Amino acid sequence: MIPGPRNLITDISGLSVGNAQDGVLKSGVTVLTAETPFTASVHVMGGAPGSRETDLLAPDKTVAAVDALVLSGGSAYGLDACSGVTDGLRAQGRGYRIGPAVIPLVPGAIIFDLLNGGDKDWQDNPYRALGRAALEAAGPDFALGTAGAGTGALSAMLKGGLGSASLVLEEGITVGALVAANPVGSVTTPGDRHFWAAPYEIGAEFGGLGPDPQAGLGRALESRKAALLQAAGETRANTTIAIVATDAALSKAECHRLATAAHDGIARATLPAHTPGDGDLVFALSTAAHKPELPEQSLFRIGHAASLCLARAIARAVYLASPAPGDLLPCWADGAANRGS
Repeated sequence: MIPGPRNLITDISGLSVGNAQDGVLKSGVTVLTAETPFTASVHVMGGAPGSRETDLLAPDKTVAAVDALVLSGGSAYGLDACSGVTDGLRAQGRGYRIGPAVIPLVPGAIIFDLLNGGDKDWQDNPYRALGRAALEAAGPDFALGTAGAGTGALSAMLKGGLGSASLVLEEGITVGALVAANPVGSVTTPGDRHFWAAPYEIGAEFGGLGPDPQAGLGRALESRKAALLQAAGETRANTTIAIVATDAALSKAECHRLATAAHDGIARATLPAHTPGDGDLVFALSTAAHKPELPEQSLFRIGHAASLCLARAIARAVYLASPAPGDLLPCWADGAANRGS
């Protein structure tokens, strides 16, 4: 398995991703869409999720395909980003048709970034407009780090962000991940130099420093973020939300299994993961562009590849975060000179 040419989820042909963000708000929206509707499902393992239209993605529900997926900041306010995407898709004539009615189907999920130092004193909810702007910006290339839904994300010790990664399997199937990383846990080991996901890094996609040589890691759970939020009386301001995708032809039930397997990537890249204060959620989708019947071994490999892509995407999100006025936490890059980078 090797990364695709962009090392982005858009290495899967037909997928487009768009970002929109507001630096003063310190928040934003990321939208994934495709040339045609796609099969999707979802699996939630965090204790505090926020989502919209996820029930219809269950394998036993009759909806066969959706038009876009949304990752947004803004907590419950951010769910309105889906409305902006719905407006934009309707204007394009895209959606599920029932007689003359056109109904775009747009599930979404949110992270909590309301206490990150941005100006949240709005009069009108800004996320509907951000959602539509992100849809209109969608294309094969998009920014990572402090961008889109990752604009205001924070991990335990460093700024979080938006990440993506891809892998191409030997049989020609492509798998990718897209994530807004805002977890309770840390993405780096103590000292903020090495990434928990380092064993899965390819090349120097997040610094190339390799695994932490120390042993006995994971017992101390220091968190700058927790100290800041506890001062504000809040402990649930977290969540990692992600999309994994493949061009293999998968059913909705197989997409659900893919989403479940991909959660391993969150656990490999974040410590701790899937806590009561996280809303960890993974969407999984299939464009079905790669149509040959898949043997069981391929399904196994697709799930494994998705977990690897998600772990790498989380590390890339933190690695590529950039500083901005009013930040509450440092970026990984702030200490790069002391890390030999």
